[in-house]
Amino acid sequence: MVLSASLHGCLAAIGQGQPPRKPTSIHPRAGFRSSVFLPVSGNVYPLGYYSVTIDIGNPPKPFQLDIDTGSDLTWVQCDAPCTGCTLPRDQLYNPSKNNFVDCKDPICLAVNSPNPPQCKNPNEKCCFQVQYADHGSVLGFIVSDTFPLRLVNGTLSKPHLAFGCGHCLQNRGLHPPTPTAGVLGLGKSKASISSQLSSMGVTKNVFGHCLGDNRGFLFFGADFVPKSGMTWTRMLQSSSDKHYSSGPAELLFGGKPTGIKGVNVIFDTGSTYTYLNLKVYETVLNLIRKDLSGKQLHDVKDKALPICWKGTKPFKSMRDARNYFSTFALSFTGSSNVQLQLPPENYLIVTEQGNVCLGILNGAEAGLGTTNVIGDISLQGKLVIYDNENQMIGWANADCNRKFGSF
Repeated sequence: MVLSASLHGCLAAIGQGQPPRKPTSIHPRAGFRSSVFLPVSGNVYPLGYYSVTIDIGNPPKPFQLDIDTGSDLTWVQCDAPCTGCTLPRDQLYNPSKNNFVDCKDPICLAVNSPNPPQCKNPNEKCCFQVQYADHGSVLGFIVSDTFPLRLVNGTLSKPHLAFGCGHCLQNRGLHPPTPTAGVLGLGKSKASISSQLSSMGVTKNVFGHCLGDNRGFLFFGADFVPKSGMTWTRMLQSSSDKHYSSGPAELLFGGKPTGIKGVNVIFDTGSTYTYLNLKVYETVLNLIRKDLSGKQLHDVKDKALPICWKGTKPFKSMRDARNYFSTFALSFTGSSNVQLQLPPENYLIVTEQGNVCLGILNGAEAGLGTTNVIGDISLQGKLVIYDNENQMIGWANADCNRKFGSF
């Protein structure tokens, strides 16, 4: 979905029901050990994105990619030649004739699904077009190349994976543009990296992420799935929905019902902040303002986000600001006692000006209609796992800033 930070990204809604859990300990499990572990860098503010560095080709060339659970196709800026690319030419992917995927390849059908590829004959190069929620777009060809990946058991796997060679970029992303070379698409379709790795027997079709203040990690495979301590809810199933959706859920504030029920949400790391449909957004904003009544916070203009407050003196961190605010929660009504807790640090930021700003935004103003999206701000400090094998999404509090060595 990739809502850029210039639009201020996605959803957050949550409450105070359950006591904070002890952070889950994350270690590779003995036995299977066919998983890939990748360090993540980035933050919600001021960068507005999280990324990983992945080698592609032979000899391998590193590419920094935005991690995006809201879209399926991985793509890189490509020297084919390129219009609108933001990187120097020597940092672009340079395909050879053998890298191009033709229209008769099954991956071409997966990329263009649910519509058939627009090909005059099956031997043509397979094309793709991705439209993002921030009105950016990428055009290009589907190519295939080696992705050297070090498994946690120490072996080096070199699967040939299909991805996009993006050679026409329009209105892409942040202002100024991010230094990333493209997007790592982690959606549910057969074109996603996780699905391709699974179909080749490299890893199970399970992946997870943990986003911290300035770093974190991403993994493919089941080795890092904790045996206990996770909260799980079922993915919503729809033939037309390629997103990681769950629901319906009831919105709580301070542990109490708000009257908002039937909320379906999308988990989207391609979105910096959190977006709610108009009705839910207005409810959240009214609850926060009522909760702040009588407290020494006042509305203030800040270029970072639309809704901000200032205190009697500038805030230095969320520790200074969090006590003014209450916790939201989404209570998933289809499961017993399943809640996604969003304490203040999961829906607020402290800006360079020392103000505290709301990282929950009006989805209607971003053209999202009734869609609710949980973005990076609401996923920080949590291990989030997408188990496509069992169609489940799970989460647990975790120390995502912890440095991980080799396993």
